[in-house]
Amino acid sequence: MRYLGFILVFLITMGLGISLSMQFGTIPPIGKLLDPNHGFWQNSYSEDMDFEDELDLNNLSKPVKVIYDENLIPHVFAENDKDLYKVQGFITAKHRLWQMEFQTMAAAGRISEIVGPIAIELDRMTRRKGLAFAAENSLQFIQKEHPDTYELLEAYADGVNQYIESLSAGELPIEYKILDYKPEMWSAYKSLLLLKYMADMLVGDRDLEYTNLRNQIGQEMLDKLYPDFPEENDPVIEAERIWDFVPLEIKKPVDKRYPDEDVFVNTLPQPVEGIGSNNWAVSGSKTKSGNPILANDPHLSLNLPSLWYVMQLSTPAQSVKGATLPGALGIISGFNENIAWGVTNATRDTRDWYAIQFKDERREEYLYDEVWVKSTFRVEEIKVKGQSSFLDTVVYTHHGPVVYDKNFRSDRKDVNFSLKWTAHLESNEQKTFLLLNKGKNHGDYIEALNHYTSPAQNFVFASKDGDIAMKVQGRFPLKWEGQGKFLMDGKNPDFEWQGFIPNEHNPSTLNPVRGFVSSANQHPVDPSYPYYTFDHSFEHYRNRRLNDRLKEMNQITSKDMMALQFDNFHLHASEALPVMLGLLDSTDLTQMDEFGTKYLNQLKKWNFNAFPNQEEPTLFQVWWENLYQGIWSKLKTDGIPIVLPNKYQTTKLLLNEPENEIFNNPETPERETARSLLRSSFYEMVEKIKEIEKAEKDYTWANYKKTSILHLVPNFRSFSHTNVYTGGGAGILNATSERHGASWRMIVEMGKGGSAFGIYPGGQSGNPGSKYYDNLIKKWANGEYVDVSIKSEENFSNPLFCTLFKN
Repeated sequence: MRYLGFILVFLITMGLGISLSMQFGTIPPIGKLLDPNHGFWQNSYSEDMDFEDELDLNNLSKPVKVIYDENLIPHVFAENDKDLYKVQGFITAKHRLWQMEFQTMAAAGRISEIVGPIAIELDRMTRRKGLAFAAENSLQFIQKEHPDTYELLEAYADGVNQYIESLSAGELPIEYKILDYKPEMWSAYKSLLLLKYMADMLVGDRDLEYTNLRNQIGQEMLDKLYPDFPEENDPVIEAERIWDFVPLEIKKPVDKRYPDEDVFVNTLPQPVEGIGSNNWAVSGSKTKSGNPILANDPHLSLNLPSLWYVMQLSTPAQSVKGATLPGALGIISGFNENIAWGVTNATRDTRDWYAIQFKDERREEYLYDEVWVKSTFRVEEIKVKGQSSFLDTVVYTHHGPVVYDKNFRSDRKDVNFSLKWTAHLESNEQKTFLLLNKGKNHGDYIEALNHYTSPAQNFVFASKDGDIAMKVQGRFPLKWEGQGKFLMDGKNPDFEWQGFIPNEHNPSTLNPVRGFVSSANQHPVDPSYPYYTFDHSFEHYRNRRLNDRLKEMNQITSKDMMALQFDNFHLHASEALPVMLGLLDSTDLTQMDEFGTKYLNQLKKWNFNAFPNQEEPTLFQVWWENLYQGIWSKLKTDGIPIVLPNKYQTTKLLLNEPENEIFNNPETPERETARSLLRSSFYEMVEKIKEIEKAEKDYTWANYKKTSILHLVPNFRSFSHTNVYTGGGAGILNATSERHGASWRMIVEMGKGGSAFGIYPGGQSGNPGSKYYDNLIKKWANGEYVDVSIKSEENFSNPLFCTLFKN
């Protein structure tokens, strides 16, 4: 069997070599790949067949034991924190080294060093957003203000580096061999880069798009189509919450003058609409055991190696288990014997854009408050594989880096847009997780969150004491209502942030009367909260489905929570489809053929679930997409970026104002209405599904959406999994779409006799030749879990293997 594995990896590698030659203009040295002592053959192994009972590790104060279970989850037993995190670094690198380094090189804007000129623009974008600048600021802050954290970061880096130094050429991960480069030494700076990379992944902004919309449709229509609060606002913090603090005063300018020209720039990529995360905790009053139960499933891009790496980290003072981020210390979403916690993205607007007026083309000075202020310059040298370095000069103002200018994503000399972002500021998010790992109660949870700034997250909490809690945590700018929604005047001090909301004023709740806390990327609060909380991407469906179910449920068990994480009910379809069918009467369908009749009857009988074997979700999705484009495509103007109204507001418009003039396209001879657009989009759907039936004879939901878990290098399709058979979708609790979904599902029951379960779409190993690379995908796709309860050294009746690290 292992010989067959060798052959499989050989075929994969040869295919990748051809792919790389086409995509990156270079083929890795084939001789190296085929070398029996150093090439790909050395990567065709599984960890249970290739391990060492004992290893020497320098700088340990005491021996450390690592016991692996049947899923290759390591349980690390150390006598102190420094040894613990040193071994965490070594073990993580052993299984995920290439992933760790690739992600931090992406965060630093250094992918061109690996793949050549195809990545120059990507690297320029990363550097102009200031991720490396942000990590440098945090490193200096931690070194000065938090030497305890820095010492542990250095210990982790030492562990990673000792593993790197132990590697022979043959033992290098396969990606290094294919792309023909070698790993660098790790550092505390790289761990911080990883955290900034996560901040960038989870934040978006639409300031420039909203600026264009305001100019195009006017403020009144903008407020109608893009309201700050939806009609059915079901916020993260329960609406009944009384705010028991005196808010800080915010001075609002009397006369706000925005830059009012259309913005012609190629705007930065934004998070995909409809993805997100869920977390919740239910109190013992609603559970069968009387113990709190906590659940978390962060939804992110589905990649291999998987984003998360599961570990248990134990010392005499703590025993904590859950999902780690390879490259960062401690557990990010997990639990210990006293508390459990999890995160979802809070989607708050913490990035703003400012139009800068420079004195002249040299850009050495810019106007601010009627004074010329000196700029600073940062020359970014982007090293390019096979070519000379690319030099990109980025101008910095006190707002932040000038991202858009005549040299990047615009060809206009008058475009100089500076980015102000909380992630640029000094911070120590790493300390939050180190403290949570040791937390014993709600007070420890709050203290840990006080160190957390970016990206904004909803932290759920449960404890063995019976407490449940939720806090929306981040460094949130003090803004007057409407500030940051549009491009702002960089020379006017009235547009400055007025400080930050105090941590104790951030929305939070402890043991609410309803018996549960929850978040699903929706609005954090109701309108009674005294601070401005705008964001463009709040969720409107998963949160309502989740809260409705939690209100109904009692005598809850862990299995009930698993079923809720895998809930496939399509709330948007259940609200939109009856409206769509109601507006589509029989007179609209006189030309319908037998296929149209069949599809219509299927939709009328649909139970609104999105299971993989159902056809109705496909019919609805295609119809909705065609209808949505038919309604809003007229807002699109070539070269002017905008954001379209979300599906919640679109559905409300269909329901309440089907004759509204907004449905009409003035550039067409006939007057369109909701009814006419529904009819034409229905016929378009019929034709598309007929084509699918003729080509594939299968328009089931799983076959249509084709959920794929791709390798971090997209070209490496042979190291990926495509067409994973699973249900769900964007806006559904099981938010599994084509490329996004639950990157980690965790259920923890606290208290005596408690238990923990988890799963993610991949495996513990980063090596495609290992059986632990993707062994959990099928379980994940089916909504199954593995036991991830905390274990003592004596608990292992049949460990996979054990390694003793000696000092």
